[in-house]
Amino acid sequence: MIVVDTSAFVSLSIGEVLDIVLAEYDVRTTDRVAEELRGTARYDDIHGRAASEALDSVDSFSLHETDAPDIETSRIDSGEAGCVALARRLDADFLITDDLRALPELQALTDAQVAISPILLRALVTREVLTTGAARSCLDQIAESRDWFGAPIYRRAQRLFE
Repeated sequence: MIVVDTSAFVSLSIGEVLDIVLAEYDVRTTDRVAEELRGTARYDDIHGRAASEALDSVDSFSLHETDAPDIETSRIDSGEAGCVALARRLDADFLITDDLRALPELQALTDAQVAISPILLRALVTREVLTTGAARSCLDQIAESRDWFGAPIYRRAQRLFE
């Protein structure tokens, strides 16, 4: 079971692999993430369209109510904090986020493995659902749209395929 936050939903949708991830994994998220996706979907850009597509898939993942988390910090917003609370409550295997700055703090708050969304691309290659070339193409599509080229998150994601 994996818990996915807003940024990861948007990335997976941009990479055109969200439907595959939802078919392959037991994906859970919070009502707060759905709220954030609705807010992002209001924008007329690639991120807004990706958030809208994620919301269109709501029947393919489990949405959980969460109480207002008390673990927000300068790096962890309420959406991520809710995902931590959900990962704890469900004893999730992974918490997927693309907030690289928050990743160390998130990892300290949960027993779930906290990882960036490209780890799911790598896992789909391991499961032989995607080829390495297709996964790298998805990663580059995400990187271009999310302005990751040259950023630490892109370098970390590339290492997954070395």
